[in-house]
Amino acid sequence: MNNVWREIADSQTGEKCFITTHPTGLPIMVCPKKGYRSTYAVFGANYGSIDTAFYADGSDTPTEVPAGIAHYLEHKLFENEDSGAFERYAKTGASANAYTGFDRTAYLFTCTDKFEESLEILLDFVQSPYFTEESVRKEQGIIGQEIQMGMDSPFRQVFYNLLKALYHNHPIRIEIAGTLESISKITPELLYGCYKTFYNLHNMVLVVVGNAEPDSVLSVADRCLKPSEDRRVKRAPVDEPPQVAEKRVVKKMPVSKPLFYIGFKNYIPDGISCRPAAQLAAANVLLEVLAGRASPLYNRLMESGLINSTFDADYFDGPGFGTWLFSGESSDPDKVAGEILQEINRIRREGIESSAFDAAKKALYGRQVAALNDIELVGDRLVADYFSGREPFSAVSAAASVSEKQVRALLDSCLGEDRMAVSIVMPE
Repeated sequence: MNNVWREIADSQTGEKCFITTHPTGLPIMVCPKKGYRSTYAVFGANYGSIDTAFYADGSDTPTEVPAGIAHYLEHKLFENEDSGAFERYAKTGASANAYTGFDRTAYLFTCTDKFEESLEILLDFVQSPYFTEESVRKEQGIIGQEIQMGMDSPFRQVFYNLLKALYHNHPIRIEIAGTLESISKITPELLYGCYKTFYNLHNMVLVVVGNAEPDSVLSVADRCLKPSEDRRVKRAPVDEPPQVAEKRVVKKMPVSKPLFYIGFKNYIPDGISCRPAAQLAAANVLLEVLAGRASPLYNRLMESGLINSTFDADYFDGPGFGTWLFSGESSDPDKVAGEILQEINRIRREGIESSAFDAAKKALYGRQVAALNDIELVGDRLVADYFSGREPFSAVSAAASVSEKQVRALLDSCLGEDRMAVSIVMPE
């Protein structure tokens, strides 16, 4: 089959990515890395835990499925009628895994040898679903244990309790694995239905990074990919207000010191999937200015003993959700929240110091460039950017060009006290 590769080169770093669409409908992205021995391949579906209600094939009526079914499907695809995928990978020496996120599912492997054989396994088992009543019942017990472990984990509980406090209706408030009640409703028929809807090749992407060339990837794709019907699927809109559901949630668990997550809900109107790269860069620079290791807030909190080295700040977003996160351990999480608000208000009044902005921008750019040396980070980012409609390497170019004006605009429109919630896990 003849395919035309489109080359994208990052002007800042010289990194290259080759993109094509296979005749079966699958987008393929290859990022060769000269001098690398390892190769990373990831086969992703634009389907995650938040897809509990969707419109398929132009239907006016949404299809609703139990929470956790995307994660359940990920588990089951590794098994087929003859043998499991891991047994097959053992013969090639590849290290394989998979993950389900809020808005995507990915199947992956890393290898230093027998790349084409490993890629054949990946493309084959993901395209070969096999579910029976017996195997589905067995998996309910396995995933049920995983859910129970999450309920017993203070770190997971403090995070998900924050999401439940921030969001009224958005399915991001439900754990990726679902609940014990929701997975009990999963059947082979539901799994096959979700598979046919979301695992059509037009709704997926294949990304290869490292010691591989576009033509070798394409030759395997020609042998292994099966014709796929382009099924139209759209996430059902969620009526999610800008305000938070709860301001403060506290849970007691066996921890030696209180854990906290402080979140600011970034209202994303329905119809907007994710922020463009420029706004993500501005969000990360603002976080660095606010709470980076060189910030006055971080040093003040450390010197007073309110936080320790576990303190972190992050921003993550996806279809219909966006959240600013501050997390860590503290003897007084509420005081930490107050200090963060105080610093936000101070910067609003006094503005961002040019030296602080320049340092934050350089730190972000340095992290983005350094990440290009990690083939797994590059592969996962290419998948995320593709499903979010962002160009490859856009994070690097956005970090290089982000302006103080963009950061200031974000500060003025977000991080208000009315959008803040606090989740705490206290010692029993």
